[in-house]
Formats: sequence, structure tokens, C-alpha cells
Amino acid sequence: MKLQPYLYFDGNCREAFAFYQELFGGEIATLMTYGERPEMQMPPEWNEKILHATLKIGDEELLGADAPGNFKAPAGFEVAIAVDDAPLAKRLFEALADGGSARLPFQEVFWGKGFGMVTDKFGVPWLINCS
Repeated sequence: MKLQPYLYFDGNCREAFAFYQELFGGEIATLMTYGERPEMQMPPEWNEKILHATLKIGDEELLGADAPGNFKAPAGFEVAIAVDDAPLAKRLFEALADGGSARLPFQEVFWGKGFGMVTDKFGVPWLINCS
């Protein structure tokens, strides 16, 4: 069994996944557009929007898509990132906070070297933990 976060975007999935690939590394394995699926009738402005994206980071996968017409801001979850290196954790936190908002600044905590909560510029909530 493998748990795979699936993120929905309001038309900017391509931009988000390019940002995540640059930040986390890995490889974009899938970037399929709505226009590439002939049996799906979408308005022409959605032809270049993302039907499905996969970012492979080591053994993990982050999945996503644009949600035409029914996008809802994320609620009730956060994507957690666990790293062992405090400078790396802080760098990830700061990059995600750039253009977004730090909900809990990255700081040393009683259980580890650092922890922070941030919502990135795409509206995705993250937890960064360095134990």
C-alpha cells in the first residue's frame, strides 16, 4: 500500500508542479492535459489545463490536477514533509512561504530540530518537520 497526496488546483497545476519539482527535486512523470483526452468535452480554454500530474520524489509520489468549475480551497488536511536536516527543512519552509503565508514560523521544538506550518502560493497547506 502507498499513500499518495492528490492536490487540486484552480487552473495553475502546471505552475505548481514545476515549482514543486524545482523545490523538492524528482521527476515529473505525468503531465496530461484535458485536451489530450478526446472523449472528454471541455471548454477550449481548459485544453492546456492539467487532467493529471505525477511528481516522483524518490519512492514517493505527489499527484495533482486542475479542477475545472468545481475547485474548492484545501481544507481539513496538510501535506507533511519530514526531513532529518534542519537547514534543508528551513529552506523548504522559506521557499513554500514565499508568496504564501507562514502559519507557524519554522522554529526549534521540544520533539526535534524544527517545525513549521505554511500555506504556499497555490493555497496548499504544508507541515515541515525536522526531528
